[in-house]
Amino acid sequence: MPDVTAPPPQFRRAVASLSAVRPRPELVVSALEAPPRLAPYSWAFSVEADIGHRGDGFDDLDEPDTSGRLILLHDPAGQDKWEGTFRLVCFVQARLEPEQLGDELFPVVGWSWLTEALEQAGADHVALGGTVTQTSSVRFGDISGPRRDDDVELRASWTPTGTDLAPHAEAFCTLIATAAGLPPVGARSLVQRTV
Repeated sequence: MPDVTAPPPQFRRAVASLSAVRPRPELVVSALEAPPRLAPYSWAFSVEADIGHRGDGFDDLDEPDTSGRLILLHDPAGQDKWEGTFRLVCFVQARLEPEQLGDELFPVVGWSWLTEALEQAGADHVALGGTVTQTSSVRFGDISGPRRDDDVELRASWTPTGTDLAPHAEAFCTLIATAAGLPPVGARSLVQRTV
């Protein structure tokens, strides 16, 4: 008798293709517990970046400059809003540079990080939507400190087309690298940072 609780083959193939991503060394990829009630089947991973990250496994990423998570949802019956049976949901949080604070056009730039990453990776999709938000926070109590107006959050979801989701994982890693301010792969920064 077949196991009715086992994930369907198409979901297992999708997870395998997302898991196959090999990000650049400055990014740290970790498996995450996926939210269980969003779809019959779900899977997730996180990506963290830090400008000073060496990629040798010994960095402290307790408070990374940029982090994000990508969640794969699968409903074999499909959902009308998704326009398919799979849905990718991402959340990215990054620190802004002082000159970016209050820039009214910055949300457009933040959104272009995602759309350009999807296009460059060849990650075909439909039903793309999301938000870009600049946040302000004030610390109190044990973590009190100066007011911080330096975070941007990008939330988005889209329906991948095709069966190979590796380009979507690649695009997500590119999004994290761009949000972190990492130079393109192979390019060297003209500014020497001290860590």
